[in-house]
Amino acid sequence: MNNSRKKKANLGLLLQRSSVPIMFIMICAVCIPMSGLSPSYLVNEIVTRMGRNAFLILSLLIPIMAGMGLNFGMTLGAMAGEIGLILASDWQIVGIPGMVLAMILSVPISVLLGLFCGKILNMAKGREMITSYIISFFINGVYQLVVLYMMGPIIPIKHTNLKLPRGYGIRNTVSLLNMRQKLDNLIPVTINGVKIPVMTFIIIGIMCLIIIWFRKTKLGQDMRAVGQDMEVARDAGINVERTRILSIIISTVLAGIGMIIYLQNMGNIATYSSHSQIGMFCIAALLVGGASVDKASIGNVFLGVILFHLMFIVAPKAGAYITGDSMIGEYFRVFVSYAVITVALIMYETNKRKAKSQEGEQLRLAQLEEEKR
Repeated sequence: MNNSRKKKANLGLLLQRSSVPIMFIMICAVCIPMSGLSPSYLVNEIVTRMGRNAFLILSLLIPIMAGMGLNFGMTLGAMAGEIGLILASDWQIVGIPGMVLAMILSVPISVLLGLFCGKILNMAKGREMITSYIISFFINGVYQLVVLYMMGPIIPIKHTNLKLPRGYGIRNTVSLLNMRQKLDNLIPVTINGVKIPVMTFIIIGIMCLIIIWFRKTKLGQDMRAVGQDMEVARDAGINVERTRILSIIISTVLAGIGMIIYLQNMGNIATYSSHSQIGMFCIAALLVGGASVDKASIGNVFLGVILFHLMFIVAPKAGAYITGDSMIGEYFRVFVSYAVITVALIMYETNKRKAKSQEGEQLRLAQLEEEKR
């Protein structure tokens, strides 16, 4: 009897934790037949989007491990990656060397921005997510100042095709035609009409192995200890503030590299808006994969990319089929991306409060038993 109760409790817990992925599987199962899109087209799109987005989403895992929640400040790294690409484009360094140069240029900018963000977040313990979200708006203003007014007069930009007609500031769109899909096409493989970006997947695979290895290092163990309980970690001799800052710096640097991989696939930079929603969509994809504010795995990243982007592909077509208006599908997928974050955060807070009340109840019962003795 006890075993059956335990099994039911475990099944209920599993369903509760997997409620968001299950919801998305159901949405996709309904929308795929309505969209009328072929399986080969869907597989091709999912493989492309996995190569484009997975590295960016992987950058979110380390701050979660350190107990800092979902790092909306990854947008800072995305801006650093864009600046690296703009400078590499101006210097006419193309292809893979241009991408590598952009990554090298983005790293020091990402480190400085990550250091700034980490220090601010240390002053706002327990409110890291909303604080990082606001920091991303603040740094976006600084980025716009640099790109719109400083590039040209202060930061030399040689080529007029990058500059606005007034002679300074960067155009709304920067072409990356000389870098477009150079990484994706480095080892070209096509299976049954599905184009597989092998080199991109190799880099993503290496990143996954690095994250697995990192968790076992001294710093990785320190981050896990800090994530579980800051006071206990501090008593154990861990420098909590430094560890938290390092987690944000690493995440920001990885986001910068991930943004360069993302943009080389797209083939252009929307100078003033490419980074604006990247954090939101990456976090939504991670949550769709079954991650929470305090726990996320590599498996959540890949499941999230598949489900979230599958919904993105089929929703407009399904919306057009149901209502005759494709814009309904557009509204639906934007609504769902924000709704997922909201629902996941509400569920996390609810579960946290339940766990606290259960702990309090157990403590009260233990005290009653002690008094009886």
